[in-house]
Amino acid sequence: MVEAMLSRSAPVFYGDIRGHERVQLPFSTFIGYCNEHIQKPRRDCEVSSESERHELEGSDTKQGSMLFGDASQQIYLAQVPIMSIENEERVQLGTLREDIQRPAFLETKELASINLWMNNAHSRSSTHYDPHQNLLCVVAGCKQVILWPPSASPFLYPMPLYGEASNHSAVNLEKPDLSIHPRAEQSMEYSQKVILHAGDALFIPEGWFHQVDSEDLTIAVNFWWRSDLMSGMSEHMDAYYLRLLLRRLTDKQMNRVLGKSIAGASTSERRTIEQHNNGQAGRLVFIIYFAGNVWVIDYCYNGSDKNCAPEDSKSNVIKEKLLLHELEPPTLKALQELVSLVHDRVNVADQSEPVDSTSTKGSAFGDKHEHVNCMKANLSCLENDPVACVLSNLHPLTLQNVFLAMAHNFPRTLEALMLHLLSPVGAEILTRKFDEMDQLTAEEDRNKFYEVFYGAFDDQCAAMDTILSGKECFARQAFQNVLDQYLGICFDGPKPSV
Repeated sequence: MVEAMLSRSAPVFYGDIRGHERVQLPFSTFIGYCNEHIQKPRRDCEVSSESERHELEGSDTKQGSMLFGDASQQIYLAQVPIMSIENEERVQLGTLREDIQRPAFLETKELASINLWMNNAHSRSSTHYDPHQNLLCVVAGCKQVILWPPSASPFLYPMPLYGEASNHSAVNLEKPDLSIHPRAEQSMEYSQKVILHAGDALFIPEGWFHQVDSEDLTIAVNFWWRSDLMSGMSEHMDAYYLRLLLRRLTDKQMNRVLGKSIAGASTSERRTIEQHNNGQAGRLVFIIYFAGNVWVIDYCYNGSDKNCAPEDSKSNVIKEKLLLHELEPPTLKALQELVSLVHDRVNVADQSEPVDSTSTKGSAFGDKHEHVNCMKANLSCLENDPVACVLSNLHPLTLQNVFLAMAHNFPRTLEALMLHLLSPVGAEILTRKFDEMDQLTAEEDRNKFYEVFYGAFDDQCAAMDTILSGKECFARQAFQNVLDQYLGICFDGPKPSV
């Protein structure tokens, strides 16, 4: 199984997570797409033999076409790890490692990763830079690479530092909108273009922007290795290093707000349970009321029930359906708190009007982006944000069970919680919890959880967009604080170009 990029904007594959999705498919299925692409001209000219047709129909391509339909032309095997020091668990094609010979001049380098790049149809990567030194080697086919030094950053309009794709350019270089990006008109004056054929290799220095066009059926392998940033520092890298410095300072500001709330959450949770249980058997009764319905949960426990995350977290199995009476006390308590918060917001907004959680206008919750404006003044509003407080105090696996229970039992409540009650600080805490959760669970369980979680939403893209927008809003406020504190600059956010 390999992870591929599926882009609705193909042949251009944008780095922003909103521009593509990651899909799992057998490597053999993708090879089937390539075989089909090779044989298509022959079939169109009616010179394909019956044996070739039979072979194609019997391949994994038929199964893959059922899964992706015409989207096979929108799939790109981008950065599939063959070797990775930073994340060994994500290595998907480790079996190819023995087929890759490390270039002699890299023998003394500490490799970060080796990746496979393969496309069955023409593809283009959005303009971006990477945090590692890069050697791109073409195995088959042809690639055109356009390069810009870091000093060309002003002409490429990098995405905001607080965003999810800050190392990518915001400009469509083929048809730039000069009313928005006027300096992009001069961008090509600072570029260099190179054509790579099979057997060619290109060194792309760290921090250099590049856009890569790949012809049909192109295969490449690249080597990333770490460098000592300061040892290679020179004048043309200043803009790039300033971005890195601001990124670190922004992260520091964010961690300062979240540090106390995130650290030790599982310890606090365990201590609360132990104090409540006191080593004795007993009962917990929770009453959950929402939208005119009442649920009474009667939970019995014994003194040996620890009710905390399992030590062997990777053995945690995602259930197809998580029933309320199966929940442990901390999970049930958090579920009650979150459902109550949504219920209270509904009552405060309008007790007489039904709630349409999918509507962005005229609903009891108001504008779905209303919560993004809650942090205009400062970042230290965590204690005044009940949803963020609940999320921050939960162990990642407890939070996972809370969301599974909500998705199964109260899907519209989960939708309302994420779309309308999740503040920027809550979105930051949530995504950090997701990252911790990913480290504690096996890949199969991770995929199943996100499938259940996002499956509760009528519009999954809207759910992801809301979470990411909140996260970026939180980071933007931290970025503003950094500019004000260190540079004395008042920054109110991006403004339309005149």
